[in-house]
Amino acid sequence: MEQVIITPYNAEWKQDYEHEQKEILDSFGGLPVFIEHIGSTSVPSLDSKPTIDMMAGVEELSLVNEAVIEHLAEIGYEYVHKPEFPERLFFRKGKWRAGTHHLHVYKFKGTHWSNQLLFREYLKSHEEVKQEYDRLKKKLQAVHTYDRVAYTEGKSDFITHTIQQAREDKGLTTRLHSKGLM
Repeated sequence: MEQVIITPYNAEWKQDYEHEQKEILDSFGGLPVFIEHIGSTSVPSLDSKPTIDMMAGVEELSLVNEAVIEHLAEIGYEYVHKPEFPERLFFRKGKWRAGTHHLHVYKFKGTHWSNQLLFREYLKSHEEVKQEYDRLKKKLQAVHTYDRVAYTEGKSDFITHTIQQAREDKGLTTRLHSKGLM
């Protein structure tokens, strides 16, 4: 279940996201929320683990109350408490360490929300960086086939560097720290 498997890009990932987006929006019960498809499955032609990553942006994380958590559970999203990441709430659909969908809830337009979008858009607009990321992921898969945590940690410096480059390209100068970035 914890095996890291990179698969060729699948155009159905976008359709899967769109289906989930509708159900997730309904689960927030009228709370203003914005949903984005993030992660490798959101980048056309990028090979990926077939896990659909999404983020929801809310005005304040405290607005995601027990009713919202229960509604998300009704559509298969289990809340996973991660005290080491106080800047987000995390929900998983599917089995532990083998989820099919991940939902990250951030403060809308906050630093973490913005970093996710910067990374996605930079990969979409910089083919050579996207290919470098693809090679890194496949190398990490070969080394960490049965260790998802090490696989994810192995991508951290690349992601941090890419977001920093995206910020510099846009004239945003705040320096990033790799721990807790995404």
